[in-house]
Amino acid sequence: MNPPALVALADGSVFEGRSVGSTGDSLGEMVFNTSMTGYQEILTDPSYAGQIVSMTYPHIGNYGVNPEDDESSRPHVVAFLMKQCCPRPSNQRATQGLIEYMQQHGVIGVEGFDTRELTRRVRIHGVMNAAVSTDDLDSDSLVSRAREWSGLDGVDLVRDVTCAEPYEVGSGEARFHVVAFDFGIKRNILRRLVEEQCRVTVVPATTTAADALALEPDGIFLSNGPGDPRPLHYAIETAAALSESGKPIFGICLGHEILGLALGAEIFHLKFGHRGANHPVKEHLSGRVLITSENHGWGISSDHLPDCLEVTRVNLNDGCVEGMQHRELPIFSIQCHPEASPGPHDSYHLFGYFAELMKRHAA
Repeated sequence: MNPPALVALADGSVFEGRSVGSTGDSLGEMVFNTSMTGYQEILTDPSYAGQIVSMTYPHIGNYGVNPEDDESSRPHVVAFLMKQCCPRPSNQRATQGLIEYMQQHGVIGVEGFDTRELTRRVRIHGVMNAAVSTDDLDSDSLVSRAREWSGLDGVDLVRDVTCAEPYEVGSGEARFHVVAFDFGIKRNILRRLVEEQCRVTVVPATTTAADALALEPDGIFLSNGPGDPRPLHYAIETAAALSESGKPIFGICLGHEILGLALGAEIFHLKFGHRGANHPVKEHLSGRVLITSENHGWGISSDHLPDCLEVTRVNLNDGCVEGMQHRELPIFSIQCHPEASPGPHDSYHLFGYFAELMKRHAA
């Protein structure tokens, strides 16, 4: 029997489970993800920095993990919660089990409690601070620690996940050159760009507009990333300056939010966020409904959108702005993750649309 572990929420709820990963204590923002598969991509998505992730699907880990499916160099979640974690995976691609992977990378894992009840509390009360421990098994102590933690609002998490130096992906013979701002970029985004004949120069989040334009790109990409977009003043100012360059710009998730703030939109905190691989999004132009992969806790307000922007896609679950474009400039963005990993491929065509914009606006 694995040793006991406790999960405590700031609302006073305490869940008793079993430790299946690394040991120790973690404080984080409690969120849930509704995906049935893709746990390795979720663990290694930098957008989850600072968060404790609970999976709603009851059986996690059955196909193990392998290096090819990592979306970054390491896991970024501070703890990973499951109803049941498979101890013996069965998959020809697996190089190790999920339990061993979490132990190797220092991720606290907890199983054996009612994840449905935890999800219900987050849906009712909203995202909240939480504490997870395999050492401190005093419920009152752990609840107090969750309540006293300052949380993630107003915290710049991007500086913790961005690259330290620029690097290149793709062939020098590619048709387009894209400068991608790394706010927490996922590897499958880079793969999709390369497939659209792009050579990608990935630059740190603090790169200035002048330095980015000095690289003579055909287009600018603003990546996904973790946390609150409001403290990212450097990125917002850079996006505003880049929007005046005439270069095609494509933003995903946090990049979408940064672009919105740069162009005069307002941001708001979702009650419990969108995190999963089954969210329906309607495209206004085509009338199609796309099933999308989502991972964000903030959104663009449709009530305060500047005149220069128009909404192109909406989330059918709650009406949130899922896509927008500039009415005059070659600028567009999407809130969901069109690169999937994990999730459906319904939105892959957006990378092709970005390539088409670069073709049209070639110098």
